[in-house]
Amino acid sequence: MTEDPTIFVVDDDQAVRDSLSWLLESLQLKVETYVSAAEFLTNYDPDRPGCLVLDVRMPDVGGLQLQEMLRARQARLPVIMITGHGDVSMAVRAMKSGALDFIEKPFNNQLFLECIQRGLRVNARQRRRDAERQTVQTRLASLTARERDVLERVVAGKPNKVIAAELGISARTVEVHRAHLMEKMGAASLAALTAMCVPVRREQSALSLDT
Repeated sequence: MTEDPTIFVVDDDQAVRDSLSWLLESLQLKVETYVSAAEFLTNYDPDRPGCLVLDVRMPDVGGLQLQEMLRARQARLPVIMITGHGDVSMAVRAMKSGALDFIEKPFNNQLFLECIQRGLRVNARQRRRDAERQTVQTRLASLTARERDVLERVVAGKPNKVIAAELGISARTVEVHRAHLMEKMGAASLAALTAMCVPVRREQSALSLDT
């Protein structure tokens, strides 16, 4: 069963925490409030779905700092930044760090709720993509070394005869490997197989460049 998303509110102002908690719970949304970045990080679980509402100005670690700390951890929670003292430079910094929205207090409740719903939709899409990538990775891991050799060439658009020549095997053997890998990957067509594998290959290439 998929866990219901939670809106995590981090704000040192109790009145704001109470107000936002009441507003969100009135719509049957799960809410958790935290008085500081440290308290949130102590309880942070990257596997939990939802979105994060951060106050920009807080003692010790502010919202912008917390956002950057989470970004360094590759956290996937969409961030909605709120502030009573906003300025252009803060907004630019927040958006460059990946914030979904930047809104000033006092804000319209409907605007805030629209931001929350957008954040939850973004997180749901991210998690679906992550789950799909994990499924593909698991299926790739089930392939033999030779099936991987054939897969790389099939996805590159090479015909069986060319693959056979490159690998030093018969075209018939290529056909057998191809049939097996299509079954293991759960792909009904070459187009479906390519759609599965290309994003994973791009991600792996990006990781190799980063290192």
